[in-house]
Amino acid sequence: MWVVVLFDLPVITPESRKAYTEFRKSLLADGFTMMQFSVYMRHCASEENAQMHIDRTRKALPPEGEVRIVKITDKQFSHIQVFLGKKRQKSENAPRQLTLF
Repeated sequence: MWVVVLFDLPVITPESRKAYTEFRKSLLADGFTMMQFSVYMRHCASEENAQMHIDRTRKALPPEGEVRIVKITDKQFSHIQVFLGKKRQKSENAPRQLTLF
């Protein structure tokens, strides 16, 4: 499962820039990586794990702006088409699951 965080945050005042920076740093500290500007993603091993990261993101929400959180399955994620200009690029692969015996 993938958790994708999309956001539009104001950066007009010094306070809003600070809130933006703190939110972005909280995503990075929680294991999210930048998919593209203002879009961050994180792979989660289970629904429960995804919910934990969503809860952490909700606690870090800045006072202003718009944030959307989307959960998608590995299969849905594998169907993402990525283009740089007109040239298609390979999409990121899901991390391999760790198997414990």
